Amino acid sequence: MSPIQQRLKNVQSQLPEHIQLVAVSKTKPISIILHAYHAGQRVFGENKVQELQAKYPEMPKDIQWHMIGHLQTNKVKYIAPWIDMIHSVDRMKLLRAINKEAAKAERTIDCLLQFHIAEEDTKFGLDMQEAEQMLESESFQGFENVRIRGVMGMATFTEDMDQVSREFKHLKSIFEQLKTRFFSDNDAFSEISMGMSGDYKIAIEEGATIVRIGSTIFGARDTH
Repeated sequence: MSPIQQRLKNVQSQLPEHIQLVAVSKTKPISIILHAYHAGQRVFGENKVQELQAKYPEMPKDIQWHMIGHLQTNKVKYIAPWIDMIHSVDRMKLLRAINKEAAKAERTIDCLLQFHIAEEDTKFGLDMQEAEQMLESESFQGFENVRIRGVMGMATFTEDMDQVSREFKHLKSIFEQLKTRFFSDNDAFSEISMGMSGDYKIAIEEGATIVRIGSTIFGARDTH
């Protein structure tokens, strides 16, 4: 068993059954990602369309690819035919583009609404008012090729785990409000994507259903 497979098994052993693990493979070469694949991991997350485009044709076709990074509207068309989930829907213009490209590909794309929950200003994301306007809009009612599955958020990068916990609680509360107001009859609206290598255990305590873990599995992040 390789070190990556060992670390993956360690993470999996700590996750409750209902939690989906997205192995964040951004910046990692295919040879490295295949270690996790051969240990049974099937869901991988990338944050750049260019990398997704390069990896998708080279990797086994039973992989589910999740787009977890900021997504430009003009790049949606490159991943729409096969992407499994987009975590980072942070504006109406993007959702419109996803719906349009999904329709062209004759499929429905699962999406999460990304909320700004961090107390720092560097992260993308909706606030509650923007989300409500989006979900109440006539345009949204007409979107037939996107399926809103839940919410996503990133906590502040800080050593203060009380703050991180507060921010995750806030996302859970947003999820519950949206569920009650807009998705009460929709079983598909069920996902809360929060928690990364440094804080996923807190995220699980606060109600995460999806965690996005990279460096804990693959080792320190490569930068480029």
